[in-house]
Amino acid sequence: MTILKVLKQITPAPLWDAARATYDTLARFPDLGPAYLHPRRRESVRRLAALKDIHRGQRGFIIGNGPSLRQTDLTKLRGEYTFGMNRIYILFPELGFTTTYFLSINDLVIEQCAGEIMALPMPKFLTWRSHRFFKSHQPSAISYQPSAISHLPSAIRQQPSAISHQPSSFIPPTFLYTTYTGPKFARNAAGRLWEGATVTYVALQLAFHMGFERVILIGVDHSFVSKGEANKTITSQGDDPNHFAPNYFGKGFRWQLPDLDTSERAYRMAKKAYEADGRQVLDATVGGRLTVFPKVDYASLF
Repeated sequence: MTILKVLKQITPAPLWDAARATYDTLARFPDLGPAYLHPRRRESVRRLAALKDIHRGQRGFIIGNGPSLRQTDLTKLRGEYTFGMNRIYILFPELGFTTTYFLSINDLVIEQCAGEIMALPMPKFLTWRSHRFFKSHQPSAISYQPSAISHLPSAIRQQPSAISHQPSSFIPPTFLYTTYTGPKFARNAAGRLWEGATVTYVALQLAFHMGFERVILIGVDHSFVSKGEANKTITSQGDDPNHFAPNYFGKGFRWQLPDLDTSERAYRMAKKAYEADGRQVLDATVGGRLTVFPKVDYASLF
């Protein structure tokens, strides 16, 4: 048994939690300056302020990437407000439409897919850590027709680009200050957001910030065929059995094994925050194993 584990056993839980919180805060201190003062982050904070409560009273869907998506009629989501995450865009050509918003916080996903992500026409929300991956994927090489963002709320379409020489239809990435440590549920996405070991938790915080009253989860299967140490980085050796497409994390793709326990802790925090504000998170995942949120039949929502 390690010294750290011995200390944890003999230290009262409240004292241990306080000490760990203090340590985490000090460890994040070097990141605070750039996370709040860097020009790209300051522009992101301004953009996030404009999005506060933009969807007050509306419903939105957060789309996970589990195999259950293949048992879900996604065509019903046309015209709905939706959050897509990580490599959801593999489905866009098949669907014939995109999600309203896109979100990714995993360093490995963003590093390996930076070019694909930059080519997406909808508002993109990325972890601040990832800004270093976009130096060779400058948005000046990308342009879109105005119709690519015609489905977005006018308050978003009218936001000025952070780069003045961009066409007006280009929406630059919005960088979120997300952290691995320091459990919390952020009601204002302009500040620090805890990742909770899953991009879905960050999406729940972002949806809360935007004012959604009812958020529905689909494709959040909360189960993986691949087993191993939580958060361990592995390289895929073949087709991906854990997501909706075999090439999602296909052969050669580096990714991290899930931490389902931490994710469940985060989901419980999200449930508490939504309910305290008179809002609701529902789980319409077909056959999903997550038990934190009330279940609802997907077809009954339309």
